[in-house]
Amino acid sequence: MFEILKEYDKTREWPIGRARLDITLSRRTIQKLKKLKERTGKPISQIIEEALK
Repeated sequence: MFEILKEYDKTREWPIGRARLDITLSRRTIQKLKKLKERTGKPISQIIEEALK
Protein backbone atom coordinates (compact mmCIF):
# COMPACT_ATOMS: atom_id res chain seq x y z
CA MET A 1 0.00 0.00 0.00
CA PHE A 2 2.84 2.39 0.77
CA GLU A 3 4.29 1.80 -2.69
CA ILE A 4 0.99 2.84 -4.27
CA LEU A 5 0.91 6.04 -2.20
CA LYS A 6 4.55 6.72 -3.00
CA GLU A 7 3.84 6.37 -6.73
CA TYR A 8 0.82 8.66 -6.39
CA ASP A 9 2.96 11.32 -4.72
CA LYS A 10 5.33 11.22 -7.72
CA THR A 11 2.81 11.10 -10.58
CA ARG A 12 -0.49 12.30 -9.08
CA GLU A 13 -2.13 9.34 -10.86
CA TRP A 14 -3.62 6.25 -9.25
CA PRO A 15 -2.02 3.07 -10.62
CA ILE A 16 -5.17 1.11 -9.80
CA GLY A 17 -6.56 1.32 -13.34
CA ARG A 18 -9.73 3.33 -12.79
CA ALA A 19 -10.44 6.94 -13.67
CA ARG A 20 -13.37 9.30 -13.29
CA LEU A 21 -15.15 10.35 -16.48
CA ASP A 22 -17.75 13.10 -16.82
CA ILE A 23 -20.24 12.41 -19.62
CA THR A 24 -23.58 13.81 -20.72
CA LEU A 25 -26.45 11.37 -21.17
CA SER A 26 -30.09 11.82 -22.11
CA ARG A 27 -32.63 11.81 -19.30
CA ARG A 28 -34.12 8.63 -20.74
CA THR A 29 -30.76 6.82 -20.58
CA ILE A 30 -30.17 8.03 -17.02
CA GLN A 31 -33.60 6.75 -15.96
CA LYS A 32 -32.87 3.35 -17.54
CA LEU A 33 -29.53 3.16 -15.71
CA LYS A 34 -31.17 4.09 -12.40
CA LYS A 35 -33.83 1.39 -12.87
CA LEU A 36 -31.13 -1.18 -13.64
CA LYS A 37 -29.24 -0.05 -10.54
CA GLU A 38 -32.32 -0.55 -8.36
CA ARG A 39 -33.12 -3.92 -9.92
CA THR A 40 -29.61 -5.37 -9.80
CA GLY A 41 -28.12 -3.54 -6.81
CA LYS A 42 -25.00 -2.78 -8.86
CA PRO A 43 -23.44 0.68 -9.20
CA ILE A 44 -24.09 2.43 -12.51
CA SER A 45 -20.38 2.39 -13.36
CA GLN A 46 -20.34 -1.40 -13.06
CA ILE A 47 -23.45 -1.71 -15.26
CA ILE A 48 -21.77 0.38 -17.96
CA GLU A 49 -18.47 -1.55 -17.72
CA GLU A 50 -20.26 -4.89 -18.05
CA ALA A 51 -22.24 -3.65 -21.06
CA LEU A 52 -19.03 -2.63 -22.83
CA LYS A 53 -17.23 -5.94 -22.31
